[in-house]
Amino acid sequence: MRVQLAVVTAASELPWVSVLAPGRGLVYDVLARGAPELGQRLHEAGQGPHGMVPFGYGAPVFASAKRRPGRYAAGGRGLVEFGSPVPELAQVLAKGFAERELLDWGGVAFRLTGVTVLEPPEFASGRAVLRTVTPVVMKGSGRDEEGERTTRQAWLLPTEPEWPAYFQGNLRRKAETLGLDPEVSLESVTWIGPKRSFAVGQGAKPGAAVEVEVRGAPVTLRALWSWGLGQANAAGFGWVGA
Repeated sequence: MRVQLAVVTAASELPWVSVLAPGRGLVYDVLARGAPELGQRLHEAGQGPHGMVPFGYGAPVFASAKRRPGRYAAGGRGLVEFGSPVPELAQVLAKGFAERELLDWGGVAFRLTGVTVLEPPEFASGRAVLRTVTPVVMKGSGRDEEGERTTRQAWLLPTEPEWPAYFQGNLRRKAETLGLDPEVSLESVTWIGPKRSFAVGQGAKPGAAVEVEVRGAPVTLRALWSWGLGQANAAGFGWVGA
């Protein structure tokens, strides 16, 4: 399930440090007001056997804003999406945002003009083609060709040999977190966007947007659509376009 926010801003751009980072704090602020025990539990321990945090969101999008090289364009009417495969969490977000008139997105004021709840596609065939609108980030083994560990911050790009296996493992851990059928597989990567890095805390996380074909139980595919792909979805990475 997704919560789509219609917003308006007078700002003409967003600082790059505020493109993704503010969303996580907004989610926890809504939870602190509407479901404090749930928010505390997710913040401290995550959910399920892998301690994952089952929500995601995308960057604000202002379709009519004037684009300028090197700037993240804003202005006028836009959309921001949040989502979770956990109905309780998604419903708290929908209710909490509906009670607000303004959002502080990293120091930029957004006036909230509407809240729409979006249900996931059925994916009845057990196949989904998902394209992200924010970079997918994924850590690998950090080992070289001889098997020696060379780093603990081994961020992978989709073109690297380890990426498909680690990506598929992440899909299956998400399914296990939610108690769903974990037999979900990456069939192919059909598009890779340019490398992008965003700072969302300590250091920047690099990755690339992707389009992938995945197969699995329809309920698992719907959960992935609502949550996101790859790691750090709770920081805005790997958000799937509607």
